[in-house]
Amino acid sequence: ITTYLGYAVLISCGHLRDICANLFRSGRYLRTARSPYPSDDTTKYALLLKSWENFYTRRLYHRIQDCFNRPIASRPGATIEVLERVSADGNKTMSVLGPLGNLKDESDRESYSSGEHYGTVSDGRVTRRCLNLGSYNYLGFADDWNVTCKEEVMGSLSKLPVSCSSSRSEAGTTALHKEVEGIVARFLGKEDCVCLNMGFNTNATTIPTLVGRGDLIISDELNHTSIVNGARSSGAAIRTFGHNDTSHLEDILREGIIMGQPRTRRPWRKILVIVEGIYSMEGEYCDLRNVVRVAKKYGAYVYLDEAHSIGAMGPTGRGCCEYTGVNPADVDVLMGTFTKSFGGMGGYIAGSKDLVNYLRRHSAGSAFHNSLSPVVCQQIITSFKVIMGEDGTNIGKRKLAALRDNSNYFRMRLSDMGLHVLGHYDSPIMPVMLYNPTKIAAFSRECFKRGLAVVVVGFPAVPILMSRARFCISAGHTREDMDRALEQIEEVADLLKLKYSKSIFG
Repeated sequence: ITTYLGYAVLISCGHLRDICANLFRSGRYLRTARSPYPSDDTTKYALLLKSWENFYTRRLYHRIQDCFNRPIASRPGATIEVLERVSADGNKTMSVLGPLGNLKDESDRESYSSGEHYGTVSDGRVTRRCLNLGSYNYLGFADDWNVTCKEEVMGSLSKLPVSCSSSRSEAGTTALHKEVEGIVARFLGKEDCVCLNMGFNTNATTIPTLVGRGDLIISDELNHTSIVNGARSSGAAIRTFGHNDTSHLEDILREGIIMGQPRTRRPWRKILVIVEGIYSMEGEYCDLRNVVRVAKKYGAYVYLDEAHSIGAMGPTGRGCCEYTGVNPADVDVLMGTFTKSFGGMGGYIAGSKDLVNYLRRHSAGSAFHNSLSPVVCQQIITSFKVIMGEDGTNIGKRKLAALRDNSNYFRMRLSDMGLHVLGHYDSPIMPVMLYNPTKIAAFSRECFKRGLAVVVVGFPAVPILMSRARFCISAGHTREDMDRALEQIEEVADLLKLKYSKSIFG
């Protein structure tokens, strides 16, 4: 009820402010020809956003814009340097503060410099030193990079350029690209692998290559937007099943096979079931064993997105297949990214040689996009060797154990506080429900004030009534780091009344 009431108040106040701005011809969002921004001249520029999107951006999102897109000035390790930002127009636009001298008021300068978490970087820009609870640095390579990866990664620069400035199908393939694909395929137990230079585009360009008109995609309702975009652009028919509900999946498969294509009732050319290893907004892992069982029963292909699970799940980090005991051979398409556990960038598709060769020739992400930077390739190779123990140490094994222990400890303590925590144990992602829109900004700002860098999530990334904070734990966090963070989080939870497991009033 309070969530609905909160949105009702925000929307009502927003409309009232719009009415007053138009009535008195004054307001920061009033578009006039005299505006300093050329795009405000409506005789030359159309509105970028219309109707509800425009209103939501102006009157809801901009109120809390300082809680999002925070720039950083350090590696995303267990601790992080967040650049301070200021706004001169009520959060409509944000700018980096820069050196402390940019503040004209002496009291403002004193307020920053006397803060417990005040810091600066080499060029004098003001930062806030925070404990990092938001980055996907699952295995902590950002913390010990100088020890684990630096020598080989920096050494690659003496042999190869930073960029090949070409696609893989032209002059963008080096020995390192082939080595990356070989080590990933070996790690996953697949015949072959193709690597692309962006995780989002791996899904967005691969799915349209695999399916098209006359095909059926059956997608988990909480799949990532990259999967949604890829499915929509493919031209295939799309059905969604309830999150992790394999009985609903079976009903849709049975209906799809019986009814066939609309109007003609011809059989579907192929059926592709798409799921994720760990759902990034829920912290839950896929019921992969039952998904595979149902898909194979009806002759459907399985596409598994392991962006968050590869390197972070299973005794040896081999992802959802290893964790759930599913043979990788039973999953037709394995997708993952290098941006989380491996400290790199880009994504991969692993499968049979025929599948991978087809994607190399026909996927836009492989045939036309720039290839991965050779430096990034070396980072990926080195991190895989560490995880697999091929570097001659047990660092990888210790990282995997630390990630699992840290994740379960943090989740247990959050639950014991009385917070609504989503997801499963062993998942490094812990969403905590905020619900009320006013608590999105309040939680972020109170945590930031206490030196905690956290991620808060609202509509449209999640349903409008399901706002949440999302904690991501890494192997780089120490028990002392987590205890300090938990103490501060409990203080904020008491302040904002977030303990919904103990009381409906928080």
